[in-house]
Amino acid sequence: MLLLEGTHLLEEALRIHLFPKEIIATIPWLEAHADEIRELPPLTKIYKVAPPVLAASLSTVNPDGVAALLPLNNLPQEKNHPEFVLALDRLQDPGNLGNLFRTALAADVDTLWLASGCDPLSPKALRASSGAILHLPFMRFGPNEDAAIDQISERLLLASSSGYQVVASLIPEDKSTTRLIPYWELDWQKPTVVMLGNEGRGLHSRLLPCCTHYVTLPHSSKIESLNVAAAAVPLLLERRRAKMTSALKISE
Repeated sequence: MLLLEGTHLLEEALRIHLFPKEIIATIPWLEAHADEIRELPPLTKIYKVAPPVLAASLSTVNPDGVAALLPLNNLPQEKNHPEFVLALDRLQDPGNLGNLFRTALAADVDTLWLASGCDPLSPKALRASSGAILHLPFMRFGPNEDAAIDQISERLLLASSSGYQVVASLIPEDKSTTRLIPYWELDWQKPTVVMLGNEGRGLHSRLLPCCTHYVTLPHSSKIESLNVAAAAVPLLLERRRAKMTSALKISE
């Protein structure tokens, strides 16, 4: 079961027809959200609790009156031959991870590959994603860091041998490769895997040889690097921009 804390996550699940098995809510919340309750399948269990009971049961500091339990097998599954993949190396901050899911959804990413790191289904990651995690399939490798690196390395090598460009994002001063180019020079219309590294340690050295392309986001030398969630925004949306521009040229 996946715990959804708060009205927004529950409403997002219902909007995409993911129905919880159980609802735990205060009476004022149930009275104010009669329409949402009517959308639930008949066998959904609804438990009425006092606000202090709900507050003691959740990680949210000030819960807004509801939580729900969603079966994990209701979450989207990875489809065959995704066109656009975001791969993340040992991310530690659930806030960053949630934001990356949100950006990935906005950029039409098909699936995410996670090399260990924090749990995308944790309450903080779910909240930071604003429900985007409910839309996007993901695969989390592990159970430990070494196993995760082994498994995602195999997945990256398989992707490159299948015609994908596997793109590592590096800082402008990175000397690990001489093939570093600005991100806008890449042909983003090809099937692509974008690989982003850990917040503090960057991309694992064993993953660099698995990549076929290396890009950077040129920025002021006043800072060493960008936050991983911030760096992902121009990278991921560049593919969408390139495809939209190409479609406009064709229509002309």
